[in-house]
Amino acid sequence: MTEVLWEPSPREQTESLMACFATRMRDTGERVGAGYEDLWEWSTTHPDRFWPALAQSFKVRFETPWSGVLDGPMPLTRWFPGATLSYAAHLLDRPRPDGLAIIFRNETGTRVTMTDGELRAAVGALARDLAEAGVGMGDRVAAYLPNHPAAVVALLAASSLGAVFSSASPDFGVEGVLDRFGQIEPKALIAIDGYLYAGRRHDVRDRVRAIAGRLPSLRRTIVVPYLGEAADLGGLRNLDDYRDLLRAPPVDPTCRALPFDHPLYILYSSGTTGKPKCMIHRQGGVLLQHLKEQGLHTDIRAGDRVFYYTTTGWMMWNWLVSALALGATLVLYDGSPTHPTPRTLLEMADEEGIRIFGTSARYLLALEKSGVRSGGRARLETVTTILSTGSPLAPEQFDYVYRDLKSDVRLSSISGGTDIVSCFALGNPTVPVRRGEIQSRGLGMRVAIYDQDGRPVVDEAGELVCTRPFPTMPLGFWNDPGGGRYRAAYFERFEGVWCHGDTARLTPSGGIVIYGRSDTVLNPGGVRIGTAEIYRQVERFAEIVEAVAVGQPFEGSERILLFVVLRPGTTLDPELEHRIRERIREELSPRHVPARILPVPDIPKTRSGKISEMAVRQVIRGERVTNVEALANPEALSAFSIDT
Repeated sequence: MTEVLWEPSPREQTESLMACFATRMRDTGERVGAGYEDLWEWSTTHPDRFWPALAQSFKVRFETPWSGVLDGPMPLTRWFPGATLSYAAHLLDRPRPDGLAIIFRNETGTRVTMTDGELRAAVGALARDLAEAGVGMGDRVAAYLPNHPAAVVALLAASSLGAVFSSASPDFGVEGVLDRFGQIEPKALIAIDGYLYAGRRHDVRDRVRAIAGRLPSLRRTIVVPYLGEAADLGGLRNLDDYRDLLRAPPVDPTCRALPFDHPLYILYSSGTTGKPKCMIHRQGGVLLQHLKEQGLHTDIRAGDRVFYYTTTGWMMWNWLVSALALGATLVLYDGSPTHPTPRTLLEMADEEGIRIFGTSARYLLALEKSGVRSGGRARLETVTTILSTGSPLAPEQFDYVYRDLKSDVRLSSISGGTDIVSCFALGNPTVPVRRGEIQSRGLGMRVAIYDQDGRPVVDEAGELVCTRPFPTMPLGFWNDPGGGRYRAAYFERFEGVWCHGDTARLTPSGGIVIYGRSDTVLNPGGVRIGTAEIYRQVERFAEIVEAVAVGQPFEGSERILLFVVLRPGTTLDPELEHRIRERIREELSPRHVPARILPVPDIPKTRSGKISEMAVRQVIRGERVTNVEALANPEALSAFSIDT
């Protein structure tokens, strides 16, 4: 057993939403044992009883009843046939104790609030304008917006009409946006005039003009003047100013009751292996899954202030918005997380009384390397839970949080993906936090680890799979009428089983350790090695900012190349190389030791901040990088075009 860093209090063991749900199930006669693993076993063995019980616990309103819970095997499972509901209504109709729906902050210190009534009025105004433009059931509404209240309004307005929402953050270039929105042919585009990052103003009106001009399906373009620039885009037709819509006489949104499996939004794969896949997610599945994850697993309650550092191009934005359905207040932030200082977000947590603080492993590593500790105006007094995702959270980062940020916080590493707009493994208020582990598998998610032959294993690395249906499986991919691309993505490796593409380990305590993506796992001498293991050791060096490791075919096998970004003023001399190799050898194994260590000025990342090992691997192997537009900093690739 690994070291326990946090344990649930008696209150959490009996009064958390997870504990209360388990008690309620036992009281209704369900055969649920006393521990979490018993509850998980029941929830995954009896989905026909678990998911309706979850809906009842969170007072999900079905306008028409369902005739069954699930119908058909993966990947064609249909959920709650006959049932209708409205995702938008569940988010808009849940009152907050202080009446505050959204708090918006940016790196310049701007603070804007939005009450429940103001959110409803804005959704009603935008929905009216979209309807006047002919947007209706099944039409697509695209948003080119930062993490701003207008993005939340756009999602809810589209949902209220039965339209399908899709978003991209304004740091995407024109081609990156068109690779996404061009596939789904939106009828309306809601766009920003610019955004802020690291002290700079980025005017994107030229991009918006180019994007709108190359989407022939558009019937309306609405500009949100965030930077205060004019909304005029030089002759574009059917153009509206978002401010004018909000000034019109208020109208209450009419939220249509739609089938449980009606499409809610389209999310995109990163696009590093080709044009991004367009994943269609169902409204009822998103609502139920997010209520489960945020209510039971994260213990979010009415009146809580919930923050996640994200952009609208990352699934965590969609996840965050759903917290409105629990009566929580969303705290949105636009800008760099470390501007003007590395403590900016931590200070905001105290100023806004944030209880749930969501971030990434890379942000926590950046804080540690900057020597940031809590204290002063960043005491994290109200924060009870820190969420982390985006990449595996190293054991040393667990140490940093409990040593330097807060000793009595629940640190919940979570793991899932855009593919399921939710988690396979995540936090849990009723079980301990163990160093380096995700606390538990999600309720209703029959997650297992398979070896190469498709046999379930415990305490050894293998493929993360889900063996039974769950309601946030995509309905399919856009423009994939036969479902062939969808099946190939998840169901070809093991028949009838969702294979997620992550290498992971199920621990004896029921926790999960994620090693990284299976397609980037290193294989020197036929031994599978997760890149996260190497990063964990290398990034402990003060001289190194970050690193990327890839495999290169060499003399009939594979060798490991390690690229490092050095702290300014540092050089990669033989002494530092020796120390890196020795640490990897001693802490991991001789097979983990890289054949070459090379300095680079930057490492390519996707727009959600994930290191793109695939792009680096393609460059060093002399292959074409299949989608440069998926990268936030494609110029970084040039440093890897070297004689290796």
